[in-house]
Amino acid sequence: MTVALAPDDIIATPADRGPDAREPLLVIEPLREFLTEHDLDAPPGLTATPVGDGHSNVTFLLSTGVVLRRPPRGPLPPSAHDVLREARLLRALEPTAVRAPSVLAVCEDTEVIGAPFYVMEEISGEVITTEIPQTLDNPTERARIADELIDALVELHAVDWTTIGLEGFGRPTGYLERQVKRFLGLWEINKTRELEEVETVGEWLTQNMPQSPPATIVHGDYKLDNVMWNPSEPPKPIAIFDWEMSTIGDPLADLGWLLSYWPDPSDGPVRVGSMATMAPEPGFLSRREMLDRYEAKTGRKMTDFPFYQAFAIFKLAIIMEGSYSRFVLGQTDDPLFIQMKERVPALADNAWRVCQAAK
Repeated sequence: MTVALAPDDIIATPADRGPDAREPLLVIEPLREFLTEHDLDAPPGLTATPVGDGHSNVTFLLSTGVVLRRPPRGPLPPSAHDVLREARLLRALEPTAVRAPSVLAVCEDTEVIGAPFYVMEEISGEVITTEIPQTLDNPTERARIADELIDALVELHAVDWTTIGLEGFGRPTGYLERQVKRFLGLWEINKTRELEEVETVGEWLTQNMPQSPPATIVHGDYKLDNVMWNPSEPPKPIAIFDWEMSTIGDPLADLGWLLSYWPDPSDGPVRVGSMATMAPEPGFLSRREMLDRYEAKTGRKMTDFPFYQAFAIFKLAIIMEGSYSRFVLGQTDDPLFIQMKERVPALADNAWRVCQAAK
């Protein structure tokens, strides 16, 4: 999936920036110098094509066959879009079985392109967003996709993070408490209007917090469209992307996040409209079946699924309000963000419905 470039997104040199133009996303000539210094191809005429949905950290495929990832334009919330942290994690994962791209170079100097960035290998495959590829669009392969999603998450959560250089990457205790507090703080930064449901859900989460299992690496945004699949049958994840929210914490938060996006036959039209990207086609496992598979493979018990589900929807509502705020302030021209005017209240309402159903 590609997104359109604005005229001021990529410029050749810093001198090409117009007096009233926004900060560029890429500056080609200093980027070429950086690539050369790190023994990566940097020919004259280097070009870049945006890839992905473009709504979070910005990703470009360079014409040399490598991928560059940088934060979006600022100003940004504190600690958000930290690509250097993301690169550190990917490098730590390289000797493990986790399916993640390899990092080729990291740049902390914001003078090169205007922001820190890293360069990673390109991996080719299928990313499933709103439609299943035709070769996999049958009940048997849909079930296999669900199984493989769970299995890749189990694989990540099995990594001993203490042995791969991630000491200090996150605090292994108190994850849920910190997350709820952090996102309530982000709501105060991000909000463009008052939504009582957000505050109410935050209070419910604080009062109904379960005890977390032992800490693992937490991806933070693990869901179907952040996984790349091999382009042929049978479906198999070959890479997990978008690690910017990763930390050390409660692995069940990843499971709750994945399943909050997952289509389920029990979903009503309001839930489908605000969360799921696909309909619950025959063959897809139910959320309960996916929970059962995760529990069987890890020995962890998801006894508080309503909490983790409400927690996931609550976080998404606050993240989306931040995107809407950037749109309102003119910091982005992404037309998707105007939809957040209605979507954020719908998410907050869904989260509160989950809380009420848990009583």
